[in-house]
Amino acid sequence: MLKLLITSCAIAVFASGTQAQTMDPSTMDHSHMDQAAHMKMMEETQRQAAVAERGKDVMPFNLAATTHIFAKTAEGGVQQVVVKKPADTAQVNLVRGHLRDIREQFLKGDFSGPSTIHGQDMPGLADLNAAKPGQIAIDYKDIKGGGQLTYRSADAILVAALHQWFDAQLSDHGKDAMAGHAGHGGMPKR
Repeated sequence: MLKLLITSCAIAVFASGTQAQTMDPSTMDHSHMDQAAHMKMMEETQRQAAVAERGKDVMPFNLAATTHIFAKTAEGGVQQVVVKKPADTAQVNLVRGHLRDIREQFLKGDFSGPSTIHGQDMPGLADLNAAKPGQIAIDYKDIKGGGQLTYRSADAILVAALHQWFDAQLSDHGKDAMAGHAGHGGMPKR
């Protein structure tokens, strides 16, 4: 339920064109939460911190300086990584280089980066690892302030795996990620 609420809020913020505010669990009013909800939120916060720490070994850019946007499509999905301050050309170049590199790795079936950051049991990852070359098309392009990967597959199992993988990244990257909407002409212009 909490994931649904967070995702709904992210979509609402995205749709309104405003930036999401950082949620700090230590400053939130926990008085209306039951113990289970409180524990779940704290576990998610701890996992997000661990993911951010492990991400430093894989992603050359500053995770907190970027926003990851994941939009599911009927054929797969669109992943964008944009720098929060587009004038920071060093971060923009690091994002673009990283996305180009992981595109090449993913096309070879090498999903070791996500495994390192999110763990071997990351939803969708086993099916993506099992894909044969050519079953997933991945295109890269520069966008304003970052880069974009578009994933496409005709295999319904792989499309479902991409969607699960996107959901897991949304959860694990917390405040540094948001759901996008790729319908009606594509992702928002950045």
